[in-house]
Amino acid sequence: MDRTVIAYVIYLVVSIALTVWVARTLSRNGRVFLADVLHGNEKLADAVNHLLVVGFYLVNLGFVALYLSGDETITDTRGIFEALSTKLGVVLLVLGVMHLGNVYVLNKIRRRGMMEREQVPPVPPQGWVPPQGWVAPTAGA
Repeated sequence: MDRTVIAYVIYLVVSIALTVWVARTLSRNGRVFLADVLHGNEKLADAVNHLLVVGFYLVNLGFVALYLSGDETITDTRGIFEALSTKLGVVLLVLGVMHLGNVYVLNKIRRRGMMEREQVPPVPPQGWVPPQGWVAPTAGA
């Protein structure tokens, strides 16, 4: 078997396994975070979590597939390791950037929700107090 094909197979197996592992880890641990962001709405948190995982798979597996081919022909075992280290390093960086992007966006949503909760008074108003110096209009005037 050609060494280039061996490198491709190893690259695909490791990249797909890494993508699945990262997606499952993010899904399992991100669910609690999403529930907080979405004010405890568990059903909505599960739906958003599933949509994020599907998008994560599509982007990362699409990148893995596009990044599969290479221009160089691998002639020895050292070449296999060099090609794999470069390709897998880039895949890991893309996975990390995707993760940080998701966390950044969700944190922004969470902060906005926390600020909205802080703007709501803890007790509804009990009555109305006119500003000082204000005179109420008289009837018929």
